[in-house]
Amino acid sequence: MRLKREQPIGIFDSGVGGLTVAHAIKQLLPNDTFIYFGDTAHLPYGDKSAESILHYSKKIAEFLLEKNCKVILVACNSASAVAFSSLNDYVGEKAVLMNVIDPVVEHILQNKTYKKIGVIGTKATINSGAYEKKIKEKRQDIEVKSLATPLLAPMIEEGFVYDDISNAIIRAYLSKKELKNIQSLILGCTHYPIIKNQISKFYNFDVEVIDSARIVANDLKRTLISKDLLRSEGKTTNQFFISDYTPYFEKISKMFFEEAIHLTKIDLWR
Repeated sequence: MRLKREQPIGIFDSGVGGLTVAHAIKQLLPNDTFIYFGDTAHLPYGDKSAESILHYSKKIAEFLLEKNCKVILVACNSASAVAFSSLNDYVGEKAVLMNVIDPVVEHILQNKTYKKIGVIGTKATINSGAYEKKIKEKRQDIEVKSLATPLLAPMIEEGFVYDDISNAIIRAYLSKKELKNIQSLILGCTHYPIIKNQISKFYNFDVEVIDSARIVANDLKRTLISKDLLRSEGKTTNQFFISDYTPYFEKISKMFFEEAIHLTKIDLWR
């Protein structure tokens, strides 16, 4: 089946994190519609086994394919790190499959000034070594320092942002020796842009904090143009699905999209 411009873009994450990417996509691709799935029943993915992450990801990909999506964007670093290859085989040519790691790596490779980079993310992402492996394959001159920060995603999902609790946790992680003297920091989890300002403030804004959302949205736009799948006109109606209701998801979605968001709860594993 030939993909068409008017088909929606499918985006999924374990929770609210992927909304940072969805928001950037809406700003950059105003004529395209998207379907977002937040797997809030199983968050966070970062402390799950690779088998569990792949199982959840396949079911969501199947759902998005049933919704006739032309693109399935894995807007979760943990799923991008450990499940993407298997998902690629599963999705095949039924949709364009993309992740949030490769565009960031490409961004790093193109900038010759990077020499010492930090990466923070979930246990699944950091243990996979995805960022370090992909960067070192092409740029041996870059030193990559990785640190698992497993409390950050659930902290954000629970609504602890811009307060003393979140600042203390951020400070405890970023003070570790693994991240000493870095030039830039990759936010290796799509939840983390929500606390980007707090992270930048810890470094007195002297360290470049690399937010994947805009980078991924630009990469998606280039991909759609290259495949003649960019929608240039038409009414947009975005849809939001969750596997379990959480009050903070609704709060964050309204903050990003500045409008009342209708959340549809659906259990794909029933």
